[in-house]
Amino acid sequence: MTVVVPFVGRITGRERRESLDALNARLREIRVMPVEDMTEGERRTARVAVVANPDVEMLRRLPMLEWVQSLWAGVEQLVSELPHERIRIVRMTDPQLATTMAEAVLAWTLYLHRDMPRYRVQQEEARWVQHPLVLPRDRPIGILGMGRLGLAAARKLAENGFPVTGWSRRPWAGTEFRVLNGPSGLEAVLQQSAVVVVLLPLTPQTRHLLDDWRFGQLRKGAALINFARGPIIDRAALLRALDRADVGHAVLDVFDVEPLPPDDPLWRHPRVTVLPHISAPTRTGSASDLAAANLQLFFDRGIVPTGIDREAGY
Repeated sequence: MTVVVPFVGRITGRERRESLDALNARLREIRVMPVEDMTEGERRTARVAVVANPDVEMLRRLPMLEWVQSLWAGVEQLVSELPHERIRIVRMTDPQLATTMAEAVLAWTLYLHRDMPRYRVQQEEARWVQHPLVLPRDRPIGILGMGRLGLAAARKLAENGFPVTGWSRRPWAGTEFRVLNGPSGLEAVLQQSAVVVVLLPLTPQTRHLLDDWRFGQLRKGAALINFARGPIIDRAALLRALDRADVGHAVLDVFDVEPLPPDDPLWRHPRVTVLPHISAPTRTGSASDLAAANLQLFFDRGIVPTGIDREAGY
């Protein structure tokens, strides 16, 4: 007998079709289908749901729900809007994600390191001016968030000659890199780093972590890369820091509102590079591999995958 699993997501029709096709091609005696296409009886007995940017109200209409499998790495919406402890939240831990993110961090660090924003402006103004080369060893990088993604990024940067210092909210158990923690540790990382890379999860503790006070702690003219979540940075404070040149340049891939509205001043700020959330996109194939394996294990052997730490928020 085929078990029906609801899919709940606010994504494009193409993305939905691709996800459903990929999941169902990998499953045995399990069928994932849009929740709105299920019968009332199927919704009443659903024990697990697959989600991607879900309408949480739809999940609340599944009375027997035990856990949700997210196809996205970020689960802050689920944590804040689905507070029931009995519902386990399983996030996407695509093994390729760390590699992709590390490549993006290196690419955009090099973009800043080799003065590409400055040369872009010079081209627009038809100015031929050469600037002194800085060696990677003289460009210290700070990484905020030393989880799986942060560690992969740190290794990639170190391989290319950049000195790396990390920051973690909690004490870090590793010895491979110098990692500071706590408020004083964050202040030290901000003061010494020429480029600050944000790879933290969004939690109540990290929302607006980088505010006017923290931007005031930055090494003057330091660059900023945010590949984490938009609200970790206080947007208004960032604009003020950019206008003062306390932040020399910001590469932003994530925002409070996405897509970034056309009238947002970040689009036209001369010290900002705007990216459309492309630093480490989840690949349908690898995400479906993991989600399908978790679903099959649950229905074959009754094993629920390890969920997030709700207290930590990730």
